[in-house]
Amino acid sequence: MATQTITATTHDTTNTNIKIPRGPVTATLNFYQPPSDDSKPFNYVEDPPPGTPQRNFGNTEKQISINDLRGHEHEFTLDTHAFAALRGIESQATRQTFNDEEAIKRIYYPEVEELLLKATGAKKILLFDHTIRLATPGAARAPVNRTHIDQTAFSAVQRVRLHLPSSEAEEALKGRYRIINVWRPLNPPIIAHPLAFADSTSVPDEAMVAIEHRYPERSGETAAVRYTEGQRWWW
Repeated sequence: MATQTITATTHDTTNTNIKIPRGPVTATLNFYQPPSDDSKPFNYVEDPPPGTPQRNFGNTEKQISINDLRGHEHEFTLDTHAFAALRGIESQATRQTFNDEEAIKRIYYPEVEELLLKATGAKKILLFDHTIRLATPGAARAPVNRTHIDQTAFSAVQRVRLHLPSSEAEEALKGRYRIINVWRPLNPPIIAHPLAFADSTSVPDEAMVAIEHRYPERSGETAAVRYTEGQRWWW
């Protein structure tokens, strides 16, 4: 199973004078801070009921050294580090493709399916949604500035049962299944709001906190990330 996030900036990339950042950086990351009343943490995907906050947990800021992944792509794999960086991936999708929901599904979805089949050796790929994040005022989805994981082991099982017919879902759950996010920039090079990610071998299980993710019609689960010593971050 897979979900996709496509990130764009509004900068004019025809300007050859733009300086593209490189190398390690020190940046502020927002880590999980538990609710003050020790209640179960939650987050509403859309507007919450009147009198209820969007989320009931906070952030703790930490200055983190983040390494530049470029030149180190070959050192990481999905199975070991929970992320991989692929280069030279051709696509027929253009910037305009991502303005049209039907064009995304017609042109881009098959490309992602083929990419994941080759990268994972999976027998079947099911794309269940996509998100376009824009760093522009009023955008429906902006870059997320909190450390988090989109799915948990619990919500992965939920997703299998939600998106597959009942008999097929139960059979799939007998074997290996996983959710993979596929990220790509709409108008490279990215010079603002780059994606940062942690080497999963440096993040202990106790650093991940289940968050009830409340949709209008159901509740899922994501994970927030506590800061722990020794975490290794890349961008």
